[in-house]
Amino acid sequence: MPKRSAGLLLYRHRRGAVEILLVHPGGPYWAKKDEGAWSVPKGEYEEGDDPLEHAIREFGEELGTDPPDASGALFLGELRQPGGKLVSVWAFEGDLDVAVVASNTFTMEWPPHSGRIAEFPEVDRARWFDPATGRRKLLRGQVTFVDRLMTAVERD
Repeated sequence: MPKRSAGLLLYRHRRGAVEILLVHPGGPYWAKKDEGAWSVPKGEYEEGDDPLEHAIREFGEELGTDPPDASGALFLGELRQPGGKLVSVWAFEGDLDVAVVASNTFTMEWPPHSGRIAEFPEVDRARWFDPATGRRKLLRGQVTFVDRLMTAVERD
């Protein structure tokens, strides 16, 4: 069975244009990466878990705040990532002050083979992007979610 992950793609309207909220992974491996490194806030879940409930919980853990009301979330589908993981994403409209983002943390040996354990935020920052910039910033396996969101928003 492939691993499964679920996430929320928050969007807002600013000055007549759509903006999307993306997160940058924390830790030393991602510190100097930008384009092609950002993600939809998401996390892995186990079989039998409700993916939308899990996506809402992960949003809270990665951003340090509950998402705005996601009750009317639009399912953007599921995509297989280059590594084989299946990612499901829901979009919903809302706003979030990225200055207050406070992610949960993880530990790992750093530097490698040093025997030292260091703690890092799972997400080191969040930012609003216009869709074109967001497509460049996103991991390539998630870009289609932005395209699906824009198609849905343009229909409304």
